Amino acid sequence: MTEWSGHLDKMRIRPGNPVEYYMVLDDQEVALNPLLGSDITLTWAGEIHCTHCGRPSNKSFNQGYCYPCFTRLAECDACILSPEKCHFHLGTCRDNRFAEKVCFNDHIVYLANSSGLKVGITRMKNMPSRWLDQGAGQALPVARVASRRMAGLVEDIIRRDISDKTNWRAMLKDDAVELDLVSERDRLAALFSDELQALETEQGPGSLTWLMNESVRTFRYPVIEYPVKVVSHNFDKTADVAGRLMGIKGQYLILDTGVINLRKFTSYQVTLTA
Repeated sequence: MTEWSGHLDKMRIRPGNPVEYYMVLDDQEVALNPLLGSDITLTWAGEIHCTHCGRPSNKSFNQGYCYPCFTRLAECDACILSPEKCHFHLGTCRDNRFAEKVCFNDHIVYLANSSGLKVGITRMKNMPSRWLDQGAGQALPVARVASRRMAGLVEDIIRRDISDKTNWRAMLKDDAVELDLVSERDRLAALFSDELQALETEQGPGSLTWLMNESVRTFRYPVIEYPVKVVSHNFDKTADVAGRLMGIKGQYLILDTGVINLRKFTSYQVTLTA
């Protein structure tokens, strides 16, 4: 029996066939793929420490922050989840240095298939980890833009026709059928041609490049067996989560007793026993 302890962070994921997963506990990385089929226990010690400032907190806000940091930090602002609401140009950004580092660089608008067709955005450097975090079986970059706000504006147009959300229960059942993402890209480009052209004109020439030569990426996850019925574990209700590790997909561990979203419990002090 082996134990590892520390504060949870989102799992690190490396491309592979299948994808390789590592649980992060403070400065430790625990390889999870070799634990497939093994009985494991996750035990929450009852402590949460803010991922930014380290102070104790009774509750985790925005996946790992204490309330003061949640209300103060730029990375916790509403425009992170809804980039079309970016207010940097209004002079009200919480942290201009953060914006210059994170928001004002090339972003990709993409189509993905995890629980069905969806649209999303990510920084170029976050490919393919963004798709793997969402448990996508397929992904296709469709547009390149120069800022996070611009990516949000393009996404806002496209989601008038398709969803920008992942149905996590369907993703964990592996119900998604293979899609022709190239045909969907071409259909959306034609459907929203006028709106996309108007947006580029408004933002300036070259601010939006529709990507017509990208190929579809496909991913296979380390799963022995998908659940027929998805039941979720929650540390806030039960401090001990145990079961046989049947698979890993997105940021979820799939146990024979239920699933748990590790990213949701960022900054929780946890012990893994295998």
